[in-house]
Amino acid sequence: MSDGTDTGQQIWDTLRRHLKSIYDGDATTYAETTAEDLSLYEWFVTPHRQDGLDFHLYMIEHHWAGVGGDYRFDLLEPRLQLYGDIAITTYTFMLSQPGTEGVTHRLHNETRVLVRDAGRWKVVHVHKSPAWNAPATPSG
Repeated sequence: MSDGTDTGQQIWDTLRRHLKSIYDGDATTYAETTAEDLSLYEWFVTPHRQDGLDFHLYMIEHHWAGVGGDYRFDLLEPRLQLYGDIAITTYTFMLSQPGTEGVTHRLHNETRVLVRDAGRWKVVHVHKSPAWNAPATPSG
């Protein structure tokens, strides 16, 4: 998952801390690893861009991701493109959680863009899309 450099490892380590903070309900770490002018496209929340930290801090503080339960996430087919102080990470995100009917898996594709700010990497943009062939037009 690294580009073979310490910088690449720093980026992936930051990204994993960032993702873990979401599922652990750790708003402090999420804010530390995310730029204030964050922009996101999350197809399962709204078809519109969301700007800023406020919405996601609210969601984390209210345990939207199933905080308190056991979980595991994996980054499938990870790729890092590094351009100076800008890093583009792409992967398929797989969340696994045990339940009464066994372990379930949820997948979606993600792009997360990070920038180096005062020596620290922060997520500035997220784009998520379904990990299956979505129809070209909405149903109905």
